[in-house]
Amino acid sequence: MQLVDTHVHINFKDFDSDLESVRSRWQQVGVKHLVHSCVKPSEFLQIQAIADRFPELSFAVGLHPLDAHLWQPEWDREIYDLATSDRRVVAIGETGLDFYKADNTDKNKEEQITAFKAQINIAKSLNLPVIIHCRDAAIATAEVLKEVNSLDPDRPVAGVMHCWAGNPEETQWFLDLGMYISFSGVVTFKNAQTIQASAQVVPSDRLLIETDCPFLAPMPNRGKRNEPSNVLYVAQKLAEIRAEPLEQLADQTTKNACILFNLSLQTDLAGN
Repeated sequence: MQLVDTHVHINFKDFDSDLESVRSRWQQVGVKHLVHSCVKPSEFLQIQAIADRFPELSFAVGLHPLDAHLWQPEWDREIYDLATSDRRVVAIGETGLDFYKADNTDKNKEEQITAFKAQINIAKSLNLPVIIHCRDAAIATAEVLKEVNSLDPDRPVAGVMHCWAGNPEETQWFLDLGMYISFSGVVTFKNAQTIQASAQVVPSDRLLIETDCPFLAPMPNRGKRNEPSNVLYVAQKLAEIRAEPLEQLADQTTKNACILFNLSLQTDLAGN
């Protein structure tokens, strides 16, 4: 069995003291590849250095929506140049919209939308997928994607709704827009009935798994530091929810990750 954790942040200081041990554990459970997300372009060299150590790591470059107030027009070129500087860059992001904060102002929402659209356009120009963060912003996120797609209907935006927590209706919006849907450890929580219902409506060929580590550790490790080996618990819960064999779900989500992010694993997936 092989797994791909499609969203990690192992550059965070939470992993400074034991990253080699963390790697050993993800290898033990069958994690063959990881996609490292990026919250600020300034992280790029740090993430790149980790990928130099671990050949099973690919990565993205982008700006998180909660930092959208930092966006400057010249960052278009910076993100573009970074993305083209290393063949291991497989996505733009994480970008998107986060309207969760109670003090979120109209000005900040506009800043987020501006940064989001700019990064989508970079991704389209490079034929890369976008890693989309969406929190309390499903309607606005869908509207942005529809608007961008309407300008170039022959080349719709490709990407993933990461750490998805929307309801089944919202899930269908993004499936209809061609997005992949990625579930994190949140799907294992006892009070996550809405997310679990959404997990049942995602077609097998659009399903991805992730940890979003060091955040959101799944049951039975909730409250502890999350790490890539815990993606196995996400896969196990999704297999249970969807009444599928674990090995089948693992193989399918691995194939999906390879397709979306253009990954090439050491193990031949063609016959799986």
